Amino acid sequence: MATIIGLFSIAFFVIKPIFLLFNSVEFLVFLPIVFLLYWGLLAKRLQWQNGLILLASYTFYGFWSWRFMALLMLSTLIDYGFAFGVAASNKARARFFLWMSIICNLGILAVFKYHDFFVLEMQQLLALVGIGYSPQLLQWVLPIGISFYTFHGMSYVIDIYRGSQKPVRHFVDYAVFVSFVPLLVAGPIERAHHLLPQVQRPRKLHVPQLQAGLRLMLWGMFKKVVIADSLALTVNEIFERYPEHNGFALLLGMLAFSFQIYADFSGYTDIAIGTAKLFGFELLSNFRFPYFSRNLAEFWHRWHISLSSWFRDYLYIPLGGSRRGLAITIRNTVIIFLVSGFWHGANTTFIVWGFIHACGFLPLLLLGSPKSFAHTVVAQDRLWPTIKELLQMTATFLFVSLAWVFFRAADIGTALKYLCHMATSFWAQPSQLLQIPYGASAMLYILPLVLIDWWLRRDERELRTINNKAIRYAVYFALAMITLTYLQLFTSKEAIDFIYFQF
Repeated sequence: MATIIGLFSIAFFVIKPIFLLFNSVEFLVFLPIVFLLYWGLLAKRLQWQNGLILLASYTFYGFWSWRFMALLMLSTLIDYGFAFGVAASNKARARFFLWMSIICNLGILAVFKYHDFFVLEMQQLLALVGIGYSPQLLQWVLPIGISFYTFHGMSYVIDIYRGSQKPVRHFVDYAVFVSFVPLLVAGPIERAHHLLPQVQRPRKLHVPQLQAGLRLMLWGMFKKVVIADSLALTVNEIFERYPEHNGFALLLGMLAFSFQIYADFSGYTDIAIGTAKLFGFELLSNFRFPYFSRNLAEFWHRWHISLSSWFRDYLYIPLGGSRRGLAITIRNTVIIFLVSGFWHGANTTFIVWGFIHACGFLPLLLLGSPKSFAHTVVAQDRLWPTIKELLQMTATFLFVSLAWVFFRAADIGTALKYLCHMATSFWAQPSQLLQIPYGASAMLYILPLVLIDWWLRRDERELRTINNKAIRYAVYFALAMITLTYLQLFTSKEAIDFIYFQF
């Protein structure tokens, strides 16, 4: 074990300035080393395997910032310790430690993620009544993954308070649950009852699980490096210089960002789930082809599932859910979407984005049909959707895409100007449709993604296998070569971060 620690220490100090992005060559070197140590030297030694995972996770995070690694450790220690108080038979004592945990976790988020936002908003409010105020801004770099690992700790402590989870006595086991390297910086947000038992029981290397993990990682890397990063070039150009473009180009930019953020985030999730499989773990699903949703409720059953289910279980239901009448249901729904928007970042654009989705969700509540497609797949037993399904999917996708403009824009004013410019110039000169320099290149990446997703829509996790073995491996080889080519291209410039790293 000392040898292993020494190897990681050397790596940390030699290449510390590099952050180990999933879409980096460094990660492709880092991962096999951990894998070989895990299944080679430490096979059949559960606690040593867990120790290696924890060390690898902290090393992975420490490449970005050793100072914020201390914050991760502090957050882990807080919830690990408070959990034993929450498990007390004395309800008053248990409630005290529960609120201490919640306050500490939300306090960490408030200081490191929202402090500057709140003081600047206070400055503007005081200015309206003629009071001058010069706040002291912290201007800290947002710790990567802070919103994810604090939510891990909060759900663990709340579950203990509810009696559905017992506190973990072995600190390393709990620390692995909080900081497991595949999900550390951008989820999915795991639940203790799902991941902790996997941490605590012996794991074996299963070839089918390993193969499934590699396929998922390959497909996730392809979506991120080839599709998302390529679309990012078009999106950045159009959004940053939107006054110079016509309405059709702005429409293209809006649609391109919809597919960029989907390929980027679902690509990350695929890599995370695939990486976990390599070490014998199964993580929760986070995406189920959301752009084939027939209404907004179905979209939120399919997009960032671990976050939406977290808010449902730990905020929506405690507020009363849908059990106390329509008015309370509407109130709780609006709260959930506003909080979800604000969770994404300290900017009013995210709050507006959440409010737009709340407004789109309300008609479903009034009509009593928010769960009409919750457990079905579009065109389940058919090759193509019906005209009605196609119109439903198109309307839902366009609504989501319009809301994405606020998510992508720097501020509300920019988002409104973008949409207004798109609407006004769109109808002025229809011939401008032929003058979009980015149209062909964007569709080159969008159309294959849509077709492949449609082909896979009944399968939530992996590429459907092709019966012919030679063709199957030829496809894998082609995907790998294309991905490596694009990876080298973007790395030679600068690796493009995953979008959700900023949250």
